Amino acid sequence: MKLVFFDDFKLGVVKDETVVDVSGAVSGIEHTSPQDLLNKIIENFSQHRSALQQAADSGQGKPVSQVRLHSPLPKPHNIICMAVNYMEDGTRDEPAPINAFQKSPNTVIGDGDTMILPDIPATIFEGEAEIALVIGKKASNVKQEDAFDHIFGYINFIDGSARGLQAGGNTFYQMKSRDTFAPMGPYLVTADEIDDPQHLSVNLWVNEDLKQSFNTNDMAHQIPRIIEWVSSIHELEPGDVIATGTNHRGLSALQDGDKVELQVEGLGALHFNVQDDLKRTWARTTRLEMAEQGKEGTTPQLTGKYS
Repeated sequence: MKLVFFDDFKLGVVKDETVVDVSGAVSGIEHTSPQDLLNKIIENFSQHRSALQQAADSGQGKPVSQVRLHSPLPKPHNIICMAVNYMEDGTRDEPAPINAFQKSPNTVIGDGDTMILPDIPATIFEGEAEIALVIGKKASNVKQEDAFDHIFGYINFIDGSARGLQAGGNTFYQMKSRDTFAPMGPYLVTADEIDDPQHLSVNLWVNEDLKQSFNTNDMAHQIPRIIEWVSSIHELEPGDVIATGTNHRGLSALQDGDKVELQVEGLGALHFNVQDDLKRTWARTTRLEMAEQGKEGTTPQLTGKYS
């Protein structure tokens, strides 16, 4: 099942490129926000699934192109992002130590929305293509063999980054938790529709130019280990999001006017725009291309403030 929020945050199910309004099937759930409604549906999905499926099967859908999609997870309580969690196509000798950081719930935007690059002295802005998992039930000190029992579904995720900010505090917080820096969508796919989340192609295009292309089988610390480790630090709740990291080699600068598309196999296509009122520019060089030129790091800023 593919769940969405659309128009005025009505709950929908995507079926054959249409969105069917299924909000009536869960109208009896008291809730304070769209996210609260979704959390309660996730937590008790076995009770609601039949009614949702019946509503989706019997309802008249609208073409996806004729509705306004929002993030299926408008404001998760927790957004945890794994750091340096890919083997980078075998270029790493060994996995980096397992590590993560949190993004603010206020970073979330949905399909068709705009990532705003703020007026800060970042050396580069990047958007990292990732698959994220959504927790289905409370999880604390989960064993690896039980990890998949705690996953409700999967979603396309972009980890926006403002790199090169000066130290003086938590640089990950400054870099990762900017408003609009977590595009997610277009829909939340239930786990039963994904046969093997550790063998999915991930592709990201910037202005129709393929930049990132990798497979989730390159993940250093795989999903069972991720859930085991994160749940050993703090309890996870239904609707929490864990983004699993990216292969950095295809990353390139995001800049004003860019149109970005992310497709994780089986999860649809997430689109978002980029806006920079300062009109800063960078070369389109990827990290891999920089390395092939014998250069370290990311491509330098070419024009605009802070260049």
